[in-house]
Amino acid sequence: MTQTMRWFGPRDPVTLAGIRQSGATEVVTALHEVPNGQVWTREAIAERKAVVEAAGLGWTVVESLPVCDGIKTHGPDWEQLIEAYRESLRNLGACGIKVVTYNFMPLLDWTRTDLAWELPDGARALRFEWEAIAVYDLHILKRPGAEGDYAPEVREAAARRFDAMSEAERHQLERTIIAGLPGSEESFTSAQFLAAIDTYAGIDAARLRANHAAFLEAVCPTAEESGVQLVVHPDDPPFALFGIPRVVSTVADLDALFARVPSPANGLCFCAGSFGILPDADLPGMIERFGSRIGFLHLRAIELESEKTFYEAAHLEGNAGMPAVIAAIHALSVREGRSIPMRPDHGHQMLDDLNRKTNPGYSLLGRMRGLAELRGVERGVAFSAGTTA
Repeated sequence: MTQTMRWFGPRDPVTLAGIRQSGATEVVTALHEVPNGQVWTREAIAERKAVVEAAGLGWTVVESLPVCDGIKTHGPDWEQLIEAYRESLRNLGACGIKVVTYNFMPLLDWTRTDLAWELPDGARALRFEWEAIAVYDLHILKRPGAEGDYAPEVREAAARRFDAMSEAERHQLERTIIAGLPGSEESFTSAQFLAAIDTYAGIDAARLRANHAAFLEAVCPTAEESGVQLVVHPDDPPFALFGIPRVVSTVADLDALFARVPSPANGLCFCAGSFGILPDADLPGMIERFGSRIGFLHLRAIELESEKTFYEAAHLEGNAGMPAVIAAIHALSVREGRSIPMRPDHGHQMLDDLNRKTNPGYSLLGRMRGLAELRGVERGVAFSAGTTA
């Protein structure tokens, strides 16, 4: 695997020097300062790449080139947004970018309800709790019809919890869910979020799938011409939120997507954490199944507390079965003669980083620990297989 770390650009508290010292050879990054829907110019891409290379690192994977909600809803500005996306792909390809990550999650990117959940060892992790989502949805957002999305016992628990919360706790929950996270596309107030949800009225799962296919059919020819593979990040978490469907969640979703748009530019960012939430997920089997579609890897583990509640575990813990996952990746790499870019995802905030301002999930030391652990497993797998990592 090609070892990378995510970098959020010049304003990231984690420096390129720190990333290089972690053992990574590349960064995955984006032009976060460019507003959604605008073209990434060749000059801006080249300038950012020069900064990365001057630090002794490479940049061949973009994470992410945002897909605007106007594309996801197939709104009136669809053609304009599609052409801007095509132009950005052309410019990225011309600058040597080989993989472009995106997601098709409506409105919100990856979603958590606690960004600093304390673990028994004193480190902090990201956590998603279904009951907390219900508290926000039912009692803070007050989305019409939300009651039907929660079981009676969840509604009752959410009501008791809301009543016991202080105003500061309610505000913190609201900000955590909708204020925007590192790499997320939008930030909302609750009033804005409620209005944005209305733009998805009438868009069910079938319609959203059709819109996703239309996007890929429009941009994949440009990606192919530009030497770029588009890789979709799966839904995180992989189930509907706030009454809006999510359609890149399961093996069946991916099978349908690749059958509908068979272009080789239509690829997958394999996220062990997102897929690991699925009941009875066979992660090594998925790696074998999707094979050459996999252009980028997010390796993280989650610990399921219940069906829809989980926290980010250390990279070799949780339910991912990471040694078997890495063995499957190594076999795929050997079989296809390529090194797949990988990054450790959502590290714990730990040690000196507990006293520093960091992006939630993206402090240096927790990810450096994860990268070292993943590197060690890969080398052990390669040694056992009689190959090289």
